[in-house]
Amino acid sequence: MNPRLTTLIAGLALEKLEENLFRGAISDTIIKRVYGGKVLGEASTAAQMTVEGDRALHSLHAYFLREADSYAPVIYSVDRSRDGKSFSARRVTAIQHGKPIFTLEASFHREEIGIEYQSPIPAVPAPETLEPLVWHWDQFETLSARQQRTMSIVAPFQIRAIDGPGGSHDHEGRPVRRVWIRATDVLPDNPVLHRAMLAYLSDYGLIWTLLAHHGFQLSNQHIVVASLDHAMWFHRPFRLDDWLLYYCEGVSSAGARGLARGSFYDREGKLVVSVAQEGLMRVIDGEP
Repeated sequence: MNPRLTTLIAGLALEKLEENLFRGAISDTIIKRVYGGKVLGEASTAAQMTVEGDRALHSLHAYFLREADSYAPVIYSVDRSRDGKSFSARRVTAIQHGKPIFTLEASFHREEIGIEYQSPIPAVPAPETLEPLVWHWDQFETLSARQQRTMSIVAPFQIRAIDGPGGSHDHEGRPVRRVWIRATDVLPDNPVLHRAMLAYLSDYGLIWTLLAHHGFQLSNQHIVVASLDHAMWFHRPFRLDDWLLYYCEGVSSAGARGLARGSFYDREGKLVVSVAQEGLMRVIDGEP
């Protein structure tokens, strides 16, 4: 297995300290601030570890309260808010240095059969027709810390980008970013892991859909970017070692904040997960 994928799987694993109390691993120290997707994936796992096995995560709503320190472990405290006949609710508080840095509300649902509808998959090229994204690790040390962090985040995945770094626009002029993505190797048959890894991945590049629309690039140092909140809805089963289309679209940028939403579709065109995120987009010195 790709060692970077192995590192990610190990990095999302949690140590149980006590009933409803878990500790995350230190696995990414490139930038002092922890990557938001890592906290998101760990918190969702912590919540799931307190829920009956027949109830799967179907939605989460998270707020990033303080900058997380990548040089210290994160502690996850889970409140078992409710266990009903079909649904369970959990509240997770992530703590560092004695202060809450992140909160997560998560809901779990026992599998049921019901009516079906989804928005159709957008017309895009198949992943086999696209060139793979290649990372030049021999140039890693020459990159900015933000670029190094980005490479490290996506290294466990194969990526086939439909749009270039500047993104694209749909027929109504909305900024969009479209990319096929999957794990580099076959993953364990563990739906909890697949959901945690997708939560980790969903934070990658979503707000940058808007920033690219305004002319900013990853190497630009005139923009401060941070996740403020994040929501996900898990509609259907999926595997992250099969191709998923991540279709991101910008909704609004105003008041130094940006809102973007994303959709994950599988190869058969099924909408498996929906995402929404608001992020800080603070421009310094005023120019892209």
